[in-house]
Amino acid sequence: MHIMVALRLVPDTAEEFELAVDNKDIDREWIGFKLNEFDDHALEEAVLLKERHGARVTAVALEGEGIDRLLQSALARGADSVAKIAHDLSPPVPAPAAARIFAAAAKSLECDLILTGVQTGEDLFGQLAPSLGALLDWPQVSAVSSVKVDSHAVVVQQEYSGGFTAMHSVRMPAVLGIQTASAPPRYVSGSKLREVMSAKSKALSSTCNIHRRSPRLWRLAFRKVLQGPRWCKAKRPSLPIGWRRFSANEAL
Repeated sequence: MHIMVALRLVPDTAEEFELAVDNKDIDREWIGFKLNEFDDHALEEAVLLKERHGARVTAVALEGEGIDRLLQSALARGADSVAKIAHDLSPPVPAPAAARIFAAAAKSLECDLILTGVQTGEDLFGQLAPSLGALLDWPQVSAVSSVKVDSHAVVVQQEYSGGFTAMHSVRMPAVLGIQTASAPPRYVSGSKLREVMSAKSKALSSTCNIHRRSPRLWRLAFRKVLQGPRWCKAKRPSLPIGWRRFSANEAL
């Protein structure tokens, strides 16, 4: 089973906001960003499924400031590989536009299950997961608080207002909007994060000359080596099939 986790950075609400010049958005130049709380739970649920059922986890995020460190943290927490997707949209990227990019990535990665946070502070209506389900024509459930694998399906617990819950059996491939993971998100130690960053540095030195004539190919290869030291030992690593630039306007 291959699980793709869509991760997003959001403004840190603990900091003071200032409006942009046009008064239509916050000034993003000096504000800090952090991993969306619900995406944090989605990543944890994916790693738990990996530990219980031997799933493979790929963390995916749209290219932007702070994304490299976010993906390094995802590797340190148990993701098997990561992908940073280039795009030409200005932040904040609307959920429907982000869904088209993530959907194209899901097709390329040939995943069986997509997990993402049920909402963000900039997507209060939780449009990402439903949009992904509609674009891919996959079953979708949001406000999920528990996920269990049952053969070719997942059994999920969905939260409702008033303290009510319901259990659903959803056939894969599917999209789930995670509200809370089955366990609290794990802490990543500084030593573990440094270990991942060291592996990334070694990978860079072993691949920087391979795709030197094509900067874009080099960037894609560089993202692939974030899988870890084992892949880095290859003397002549090749570019993964199907990895390319995804556009928000690309037809699925």
